[in-house]
Amino acid sequence: MDGYHQRMPLEGEVRIPSGCAISGIIDRSGKRFSAREAITSISVMHDRSNGLGGGFAGYGIYPEYKDYTALHIFYYSSEAKRTCEEFLEEHFDLINLSKIPTKKHPAITDVPLIWRYFVTALPTKLSFSQLDEDEYTARCVIRINREIEGAYVFSSGKDMGVFKAVGFPEDVGEFYMLDEYEGYSWTVHGRYPTNTPGWWGGSHPFSLLSYSVVHNGEISSYDANRRHIEMYGYSCTLQTDTEVITYMIDYLHRRMGLTLEEVSHVLAAPFWSTIEQKEPKEREEYSYLRNTFASMLITGPFSIILGFNGGLMALNDRLKLRSLVAAEKGDRVYLASEEAAIRVIEPDPDRLWYPSGGKAVIVTLDSMQEGEAHGHQLPVSAL
Repeated sequence: MDGYHQRMPLEGEVRIPSGCAISGIIDRSGKRFSAREAITSISVMHDRSNGLGGGFAGYGIYPEYKDYTALHIFYYSSEAKRTCEEFLEEHFDLINLSKIPTKKHPAITDVPLIWRYFVTALPTKLSFSQLDEDEYTARCVIRINREIEGAYVFSSGKDMGVFKAVGFPEDVGEFYMLDEYEGYSWTVHGRYPTNTPGWWGGSHPFSLLSYSVVHNGEISSYDANRRHIEMYGYSCTLQTDTEVITYMIDYLHRRMGLTLEEVSHVLAAPFWSTIEQKEPKEREEYSYLRNTFASMLITGPFSIILGFNGGLMALNDRLKLRSLVAAEKGDRVYLASEEAAIRVIEPDPDRLWYPSGGKAVIVTLDSMQEGEAHGHQLPVSAL
């Protein structure tokens, strides 16, 4: 049979590498709002997902427990829950614990046990380990996910939380009843897996401490990035791009103290030919970052939205092979894969633009003081 008459591939028989949808909203004044706007935004991009993963990250959602780490955990057996809770009691002071509220949804099936714990590190453990609270918590989270079979910590930040599942994102939002939560920023992801199966833990956002990442794309540098970041104590158990991106951001921003602008210059470093054309001081700075953190350069098409306490950062690859749109209206800033996902919730923005490849858009709350986020207090800007 000649090529013209061959059967066309059916859905599921061909990879759609440009699939996945991302969206983010932040109110720079710190005003809290429900996830309904994020649900509406992502629903417009329904066809960019295939129902194998969706999720949200909300910031400012736990004001009554804002000084405590909120651990969201999936359990796949009662034994896993018992073992994990014994570990938590040994390493943390448990302030509160409960099931995360959900409601039955016909499109969300095979639901694991989903629990939430507000904890603080035991002072004796911190003193003995000689670690700060963030590093201590991160090590405990990585240890649980690596060593306790059937338990998976999918959120571990303060005054924030990740909510994700296998399903379309708008259905995931209804499943977790996110209309009942309010936060000053929300990110959301609709997944179209290309190389890994859809499962609850592998859905986006991927999170460690208060960092969360939603990602559209497929990075060709995954193996090099993974091998390098695992040298610093991280354990990549999911075989997904987003996991390794989140760990690299945590390492560069929290552990190495780079500003978010500098982090963007590492992950999406300019080409050497571009660096050579810059002024001497900039050329020296860019060259230092590219040489020092060469193994953390992300290659291949990608666009990401990073959530962190106090702000959002959006970034895409140097060639802009994945779409990314930004807009602002008053105190609100919107980020999405498609312009339609912004206009459905804000039809008349004051400003709308398409960030250049490799140029980060960083937004922080107006209340952030100089020195927070490692000295980064930026208005919305294309760096």
